[in-house]
Amino acid sequence: MNNIITNYYKLKEQIEAICKQNMVSYLVEVIAVSKTFPDSEIRKLHTHTNQKAFGENYVRELQQKSCALTSCLLQWHFIGNIQSNKIKYIANNASWVHSLNCAKHALLLNKKRNVATKLNILIEINISHEPGKHGLTNFNEIIELAGIVNTQENLVLRGLMGISGVNADNNTKNQQFSELRQLFNQLKATSGYENIDTLSMGMSDDYELAIKNGATMIRIGSLIFGERK
Repeated sequence: MNNIITNYYKLKEQIEAICKQNMVSYLVEVIAVSKTFPDSEIRKLHTHTNQKAFGENYVRELQQKSCALTSCLLQWHFIGNIQSNKIKYIANNASWVHSLNCAKHALLLNKKRNVATKLNILIEINISHEPGKHGLTNFNEIIELAGIVNTQENLVLRGLMGISGVNADNNTKNQQFSELRQLFNQLKATSGYENIDTLSMGMSDDYELAIKNGATMIRIGSLIFGERK
């Protein structure tokens, strides 16, 4: 059996054990981050495991892979930085966008979306508070952008996304994930946001901490596909 299949089932077993240990009653969805890996690996993983959700950081790869793998009926998640000149490709090839952080991009995604179903939106939060990272930093900013997304007919706001600090230790990461969960719960409790149900946080090196802090989606690349060259 191919390594990615073995890796995938090992990961699912670990997630199940973590959820059981922490009394997590809801499904934690795995987004298989397939950036830089070929179509053949994605198709193989889907065929053997029925994994449907795949994450891409780069627009060109998103566009190419979504077209090449149309018959697989996959769900594409765009998790990279949004560039205005490439928004039409994101809007029409992705089912989810995890990295919305400004009103301009919300309006463009809505305008360029030419698909019958609405585009699921997560607002990106800079939980590490690093100056070079994208994302909003406080609840006032979140509510302002959430209100704009809520008025767009082709978009539906589903929740928040965050990335822990690159060099952060586990205590710091735990604090960052806890902060994001608090913002998520605050948004979810706000009148008019009944569709809020998704908290995307945690990657290959910190997904256990993320699950313990309430993640409903984790973005896993190397633990499934192996290290990137």
